[in-house]
Amino acid sequence: MSRRTRKAAPAATGAARCTVTVCRGCCCGTPKIPGLDHGAQLAQLRQSLADTAQVRVTGCLDACEHANVIVIQPSAAGRAAGGRPVWLGLVNDTDAADDIAAWVEAGGPGLADPPGVLDLYAFTPSRRIRQALTD
Repeated sequence: MSRRTRKAAPAATGAARCTVTVCRGCCCGTPKIPGLDHGAQLAQLRQSLADTAQVRVTGCLDACEHANVIVIQPSAAGRAAGGRPVWLGLVNDTDAADDIAAWVEAGGPGLADPPGVLDLYAFTPSRRIRQALTD
């Protein structure tokens, strides 16, 4: 049996952190949406949020009319404060990843107000689509 001391887990792990879900399905992240380096956008989000949030990729979220969808799910503290997932669509601006990262680093949904420019990307998907993300 090892006598090494265990390092304490970082405070911002698992459900305690925001989750940023990046759609890379049927339309999102493909040449169907030209003019954006989708791989670079994902790498930028992963790099800037490495210590702050979980960044995950999913298949098609079935919101193709808003192709290049990113969903920011609140942390446990954000949800307790009333935060709900925020769906952003048509995120085809290279600066949008910086705005998303700044908001998540400030606390994300429920804990911090998003930069005003993100209002341009926000949309409300159907209940069926929202439910599919949480399943």
